[in-house]
Amino acid sequence: MKLSPTVAKRYTKEQLNAVEAQRLAEYITWGPVIFEVARLLRKFKILEYLNESKDGLTEAELVEKTHCTPYAINVLVEGGLSAGILLVDPTTERFRLSKTGWFLLADENKAVNLDFVHDVNYRGLYHLEEALTEGRPAGLPTLGNWKTIYEGLSQLEPNVRQSWLAFDHYYSDNSFDKALPIVFERHPKRLLDIGGNTGKFALRCVEYDPEVRVTIADLPGQLSMMKDFVANKNGAERIDGYAIDQLDPRAVLPSAPWDAIWMSQFLVCFSEDEIYTILARVAAVMTPNTRLFIMDLFWNLQRSETAALCLTMTSVYFTAMANGNSKFYRSEVFERLIERAGMKVVKMHDQFGLGHNILEIVKE
Repeated sequence: MKLSPTVAKRYTKEQLNAVEAQRLAEYITWGPVIFEVARLLRKFKILEYLNESKDGLTEAELVEKTHCTPYAINVLVEGGLSAGILLVDPTTERFRLSKTGWFLLADENKAVNLDFVHDVNYRGLYHLEEALTEGRPAGLPTLGNWKTIYEGLSQLEPNVRQSWLAFDHYYSDNSFDKALPIVFERHPKRLLDIGGNTGKFALRCVEYDPEVRVTIADLPGQLSMMKDFVANKNGAERIDGYAIDQLDPRAVLPSAPWDAIWMSQFLVCFSEDEIYTILARVAAVMTPNTRLFIMDLFWNLQRSETAALCLTMTSVYFTAMANGNSKFYRSEVFERLIERAGMKVVKMHDQFGLGHNILEIVKE
């Protein structure tokens, strides 16, 4: 198993003494409760008001600012103390943020993750056991009656769809600036974006190079969202859509001579067997001059163990909610499947953005 030095240090040796381990075990046991306390401390602006206060605030002052009941404030701040989110001066009974509380408030990543877990995953995770034993997204019916979440993205409740898109875009969009020079190093004129979703990357491409034409291959529902998103924006006339269901064994990709093919956080939406099928389908439309670029997150290569934690927990979303059979993979899984599909990795562009790697691939 390949592991980055930081991940290996954390995952191969015991980190805690017995007392710390016992407390963490209880923290896990009460995890759903702690999550909701943290979410509401943020939603009710308690964290924000405490951050703005130089000397902290009493419960009575928080009641006045938030218009919550004294009971609600008492439950939340005491829960926040035990969760390590708040600190208190026992003499003045004034509360303030801990470092953890500050990160929950100020780090955009935490806000995105909180909303994603609550709006998209929370109810469905109750069915994780069924998902694991039956190989299907057993929690998905809490959102809608589809085979996979991707079929229903355009039909999700607005707040759920917003949280899903914010989560998806947060992790991919932060990498586009570094990815574009890599993809356009050879000045491609025809680019196929597989799983292009709302068309954000395609728009960046046509802005980056005024000569490139991009075709997005995705499900019909996603193409509909894409057309709405790119409408009337600069370069939109150079963005085309191609409807395809990658789970349909009869599906074929458009065979125009592609200079570059792009997949961003796409293959993680499929099982290993499905990934191989997709890669074989891609290889069939590649020429010796085509470059395939796969940008994804590999938990085993993360420089930060916290990032590895986020990725392995997101794998549970794929299990319970998305499709029941995919995850964030280790890098060697992709390398093996690429080779099996008759291609080879000529370069791995090291981490950038929020922990992404780009595999640059040619057809053997």
